[in-house]
Amino acid sequence: MLTSFSHNNPQSTNYMQISFLFQRFFQILIFIYFSSSYGQIENIETSNWISLFNGENLDGWTVKINGQPLNENIHNTFYAEEGILKVSYEKYEKFDMQFGHLFTNIAYSHYIFKVEYKIFGSGMPDAPHWTNLNSGAMLHAQSPQSMRIDQAFPVSLEGQFLAEGATAGTQTGNAVTPGTHIEIGGKLTKEHIVNSNSKLFPVNTWVTFEAEVHGNEKIIYRINGEEVIQFNHPQLDDTDKDAKKLLELGADKYVDHGFIALQAEGQPIWFKNIQIKVLKK
Repeated sequence: MLTSFSHNNPQSTNYMQISFLFQRFFQILIFIYFSSSYGQIENIETSNWISLFNGENLDGWTVKINGQPLNENIHNTFYAEEGILKVSYEKYEKFDMQFGHLFTNIAYSHYIFKVEYKIFGSGMPDAPHWTNLNSGAMLHAQSPQSMRIDQAFPVSLEGQFLAEGATAGTQTGNAVTPGTHIEIGGKLTKEHIVNSNSKLFPVNTWVTFEAEVHGNEKIIYRINGEEVIQFNHPQLDDTDKDAKKLLELGADKYVDHGFIALQAEGQPIWFKNIQIKVLKK
């Protein structure tokens, strides 16, 4: 005869407890799988800033330099010293188009990213003229693992950093679009550089860059706390070689998340107070 499982039956109670534990176990497994697979944080709200840089080493970051295998930090291009993340070319004999990027190990969707940067010194003599006093932060970037070994820039959205004397523009905080397009005022623009309404600051000056990112809906750049540009609906450029590859592999045309990367493109620069605040979707 089958046993009747009722609330008053000890066997029924044990059965329900075991069933509940199995359900929780599988829920945890599913959560871990998706967290590790995508590394994406969203739908979380916090009032606290989270430091992305421990001030001591490059833990939590991945290096990708053009022409080099993943995590080949040639000539110690990126390094930590006295709480500052530094980009140096002291050990380079020549630049040789070795553009570098330092990626977070986690992708983000809705967040505020903040960093202080200081541009100083002179760029590498053999670097393109537009790299002089020029650097930036890449947002919604493809993963470094998905880049070609000889890919100079990740498909991404750049917040461009320029200093007085730069040849690439007359303001900092510009929106640059390697492999992407954006909308300004509701209209699609295919311009590679969209100028902000900021100004240039002297070399050897700490400047604060902030990006408020709302997935695919809206992105705002601020310089020293003041809004300098706002754009919408970033999307992959299907005429770009690397963006086209991502589309063929199944990426969505409209970019709503990605990694954050700091640039090394031939110009010495320092970064500090690298922080993120995750927003609720």
